[in-house]
Amino acid sequence: MEDKKDKKKIFLQKVRMGFYVIMYPIFQLFVKEKDTHVLFLSDSRIDFSGNFLYVKEEIEKRNKYQITGIFKKTLKEKRSIKNMFRIVYHLAKSKYVFVDDFYPLIYPIKLKKSKQLIQLWHAMGAFKTVGYSRMGKPGGPTSYNLTHRNYTGTIVSSESIRKNYAEAFGIDIEKVHALGIPRTDIFFDQEYSVDIKEKIYSKYPTLSEKKVIMFAPTFRGNGQGSAYYDFSWVDFEELEKKFSKDYVCIIKLHPFIKNRPDYDFSNNSFYLDLTSEREINDLLFITDILITDYSSVIYEYSFFQKPIIFYVPDMEDYVSARDFYYPFEKYNYGVSATNMEELVEAISKATIDKEKIKKFNDYFCSACDGNATKRVVDYFLEGK
Repeated sequence: MEDKKDKKKIFLQKVRMGFYVIMYPIFQLFVKEKDTHVLFLSDSRIDFSGNFLYVKEEIEKRNKYQITGIFKKTLKEKRSIKNMFRIVYHLAKSKYVFVDDFYPLIYPIKLKKSKQLIQLWHAMGAFKTVGYSRMGKPGGPTSYNLTHRNYTGTIVSSESIRKNYAEAFGIDIEKVHALGIPRTDIFFDQEYSVDIKEKIYSKYPTLSEKKVIMFAPTFRGNGQGSAYYDFSWVDFEELEKKFSKDYVCIIKLHPFIKNRPDYDFSNNSFYLDLTSEREINDLLFITDILITDYSSVIYEYSFFQKPIIFYVPDMEDYVSARDFYYPFEKYNYGVSATNMEELVEAISKATIDKEKIKKFNDYFCSACDGNATKRVVDYFLEGK
């Protein structure tokens, strides 16, 4: 019975993506694939940013490739007919195709064997389970699902976690390469550090006047459609009373989170809502204490060796619904808090355990050394 249901889902997936499944082979007959054409596809960003930006800029240095980017802000945003044909045309013409997230239209398509479909996954490390690691859990895929399975290659931040991504994407471990994460190269660039701090302080002068707390939780729910955060866990008034003398607090919510707290952050000298800022990595340069939970930002932040607080009021429920690749203790290189009293105390006594940070970074981030972007382009495009 389950097999029939699963097969029906796959059939419906193919029907929904029927245009691309039908048109790609037709375009393939008339459009010659070019070794110099590179295509970037995303349904979760509007331009070149994140890993895409760094890989694009490195490819441009080679002076022999033609780059096309086709973007959409969200999965739900409708695509024009013109854009649909544009995708199929460039998909047929490009030898190298990069994605950085879930990209449903490409999974049912039988791509040419000569084509490379490369996943530059937007998150690094291996924290909460994703993809086929969630099989059998709410919102997880079925064994017949086509998602992710046609990648010819993907990247990870360390040798230790190749097995986790192979499982998540349902691909052979030989297709998972510990080349590092391109966007982490900036953490090793002193000139970038100076420049980005100047830009942020110029745009938001208040951040240069006090120490900075950043509150950056991830979403709850099964994905974009159901994403939310339970703001009842946070007493924003209490935090302001306790810490406004010495700190400014940046609010940086996951882009999937659509609901907002009742607390008014506007015209507030303590809180600064920067959720609309696309790249959280830049904000890490001016952050003194990070408050997060199950977000992959913990990996990027580990390069700074600064205090981190894991605010996890729903740990038991979250583990039951999503689970992690490793015990939570392996991720916790800071302090954890489960209620407001513990959170206030953790902020007041914020400390750094360099030994724990090093152990964490060595396991999850060892391939990130400032040269990841070059390695990625060399490997996939140059065969080095």
